[in-house]
Amino acid sequence: MLKIAVPNKGSLAEAATGMLKEAGYRQRNDPKDLVLVDDANGVEFYYLRPRDIAVYVGEGTLDLGITGRDMLLDSAAEASEVMALGFGGTRFRFAAPGGSAMTVADLDGSRIATSYPGLVATYLSNHGVTARLIHLDGAVESSVRLGVADVIADVVETGTTLKRAGLELFGESILESEGILIQHRDRPAPAGLDLLVRRLSGVLTARNYLMVDYNVPQEKLEAACLVTPGLDAPTVSPLAKAGWVAVRAMIPAKEAQRIMDDLWDAGADAILVTNIHACRL
Repeated sequence: MLKIAVPNKGSLAEAATGMLKEAGYRQRNDPKDLVLVDDANGVEFYYLRPRDIAVYVGEGTLDLGITGRDMLLDSAAEASEVMALGFGGTRFRFAAPGGSAMTVADLDGSRIATSYPGLVATYLSNHGVTARLIHLDGAVESSVRLGVADVIADVVETGTTLKRAGLELFGESILESEGILIQHRDRPAPAGLDLLVRRLSGVLTARNYLMVDYNVPQEKLEAACLVTPGLDAPTVSPLAKAGWVAVRAMIPAKEAQRIMDDLWDAGADAILVTNIHACRL
């Protein structure tokens, strides 16, 4: 059976299990369950700490895992990214006391508090900076005020917490992270990986696209199809109404309202937009 590690808690856990359910895999109902066997799909799911997943996959104990890109890189495990999963997006940034106007070059010789020392060490090495890393498990924004560190490197969402601590961001993002599927770096792809990737890709597409249907006069079809080119090409069918056709195409979900407006301006009517439950492309 294919052995897959899934986050057991934290921000990635709910999103990961939800995506696997959408992809047709069984998931646990009791959060105390550590293992779930999905016989129908030939998969065993192991629920582990997100930070440990890359280690298990890198050691070859488990075939695949879902974790954060940040945790994979911080672990230095012998594992590599297979695909991004579109959830758990975060940015890693440096922050210093407000008004300090620091740059990355100014970090040389400083003390940097972080929960991701491996990730930050790699970034600093790539930029020729030598600094002392202070490893903290969390709440790193307090470390500067308490005199433990000069600068922090941490996950940033809105930046509100940093401002409250009297800190301001500087430099470029250390990393843009999100939930990812990983496998062992040097081993052959396990049996079942292609199917899993195909299913997860279908979930991503279904989440990011909608289906639009509309009617349009034949003479205005070309203009309408420019608005809805679809992934390959739109589906066009004749209507019982002479000189009219029905069109169906996939459209980006974020652009749905604009596309409906453009179709109306192009002469289409009976414009309907519906969700896509699942797909294979």
